[in-house]
Amino acid sequence: MTPTIEDRLAITDVISLHGHYADTGELDRMTELFTEDVVYDVTAIGGGLIEGRAALKQAALDLGDRNPLAHHVTNVVVTGVDGDRAHAVSKAIALLPDRGCVGATYDDTLVRDGDGWLIRRRTIRPRRTPLTP
Repeated sequence: MTPTIEDRLAITDVISLHGHYADTGELDRMTELFTEDVVYDVTAIGGGLIEGRAALKQAALDLGDRNPLAHHVTNVVVTGVDGDRAHAVSKAIALLPDRGCVGATYDDTLVRDGDGWLIRRRTIRPRRTPLTP
């Protein structure tokens, strides 16, 4: 089913707010973005599966000063909505404390929660090599 403009905007806001809340340390506001049973898959970057909002918050606290200085999300594309489920992909850029930068793709599954949307599953896929035709 084609997502409505309202759904696209709400989903894009949820995805974008993650970077704002993470960068300002508003970790308790993650309840506005992720389901209680969220699965945050950072296997591709060596972190395994983080399951649940409490574990996601703890993972950020555990990183401490190794957390990125800034999270930027671009190119958000809502690829489909099926009733109360949606899928979106976006590009992530993280500025690291050592002044390095990494890029990745967020692959998100979202669920409708009342009038809004929450991320139920996020898989992070880093980009480590350039495209070579």
